[in-house]
Amino acid sequence: MDSTLKKRKFNKDRQFLNSMMVGNENEVEEDGSEYPSDTSILLNRGSTKETVVLFQKESVWATAIQMFIPFLLAGFGMVAASLLLDKVQHWPVYQNVSEVYILVPALLGLKGNLEMTLCSRLSTHANLGHLDSKKQKTSLIVGNIALILCQAIVVGFLASLAAVVFGWIPKGIVNIQHALLLSASSIVTAFAASFVLGLVMVGVIIFSRHFHINPDNVATPIAAGLGDLTTLAVLSYFASLFYRTIDSHPWLTPTLIVLGLGLVPLWAYIASENKYTREVLFSGWSPVISAMIISSAGGLILDFTVSQFKGVAVFQLIINGVGGNLVAVQASRISTELHSQGEPGYLPETMQVCISPCSAFCDEKKTSHTGTAKMLMLMVVPGHLIFSYMISYLQAGHTSFTIIFMAVYLSAALLQVFLLLYIAQVLTLSMWRAGVDPDNSAIPYLTALGDLLGTMLLGIAFQFLYLIGDGDSDVGD
Repeated sequence: MDSTLKKRKFNKDRQFLNSMMVGNENEVEEDGSEYPSDTSILLNRGSTKETVVLFQKESVWATAIQMFIPFLLAGFGMVAASLLLDKVQHWPVYQNVSEVYILVPALLGLKGNLEMTLCSRLSTHANLGHLDSKKQKTSLIVGNIALILCQAIVVGFLASLAAVVFGWIPKGIVNIQHALLLSASSIVTAFAASFVLGLVMVGVIIFSRHFHINPDNVATPIAAGLGDLTTLAVLSYFASLFYRTIDSHPWLTPTLIVLGLGLVPLWAYIASENKYTREVLFSGWSPVISAMIISSAGGLILDFTVSQFKGVAVFQLIINGVGGNLVAVQASRISTELHSQGEPGYLPETMQVCISPCSAFCDEKKTSHTGTAKMLMLMVVPGHLIFSYMISYLQAGHTSFTIIFMAVYLSAALLQVFLLLYIAQVLTLSMWRAGVDPDNSAIPYLTALGDLLGTMLLGIAFQFLYLIGDGDSDVGD
């Protein structure tokens, strides 16, 4: 069979399978056998075997159902993290080493940069059938875990340096003991949280694949929810521990810094020997480092805002978490569809880069993800109402839940998600057209922008409430 005939036969089989797959979980072939709802299907035509990669489009309702429970679970995790931050902000280490506040968005953003990017990469592999082989699955898992550990330690260390610099700017002095505490806390937190969360996310994606659930819809929300609580708990514990032993065990923090940085070459070697992560190891630093700097700027805003309004702390993780959560799902879904239609550099006609914000949500001729974007926007208000009610019921925070407060707060949350979803559409497609894989690059920028926008809009909201007389006695002393 010559190449032209093979190509025609391949396209014919692809068109037939696409017609059979639309809107159905399992469909029947002409001979009575079933095609599963997987996205990779092996065709046998005589002695020729061809793999047809399909992107199964889901209905908006199917996407909403798959997302809603993970979204709520992730939200409960963010509420728990917010309650934890509301408590630990009164600990001596937070009171006396205020630069720790700068580390909070940076390290929580690092979780988004690494774990959610890991989820996006593995979700694409799962949807393309690359996790069905045991050998390929093991190689993907080992390479990606080594990669995120390498990136976590390096970026965690750089985040601590950024916190020291941002802390030095207003004060003009650097406390060496505090700088060592920040570096050790950041490295240990980044390593421990990335290792635990990485394994959990791998399990979630394999579980989703086994039960024919699109991991793009469930993995990133779970990574966001578990990541906030785990990262904040580990950071607060070790920062407090190092602060208590700063005089009695002065050797502890520099030893941990040297040990953590000393492991970087090991993880880098393992990742470089793996064909699935080799390219990301060398090309994936710019997004996570840039995102860390953006998140650190958000941390500087948080440090200033918390000193003025204590009530900000309990809402900061929720508004940032929800925004990053939703935009990561959209970016992951767009990336998976792009991968199903070609290689980076080829942009389908149905997906345009330069569109207006209204087109991103309403014009299906210019983008095939308007339905998902609208559905994600519809989840913002119910989600925040549920999470705010939980905070109010537990009597946490320093803010009364008046009608004016909720109106201003929800307006800030809606504006944040609207901007993020539009930026996700433009950024993801721009990267793909430029030949850059958005699975490795888009989510770090989007989650970092989510942190920056969320913290900034929340600070503006609290300032506005204070000016109109709706503020509580949450003004810092």
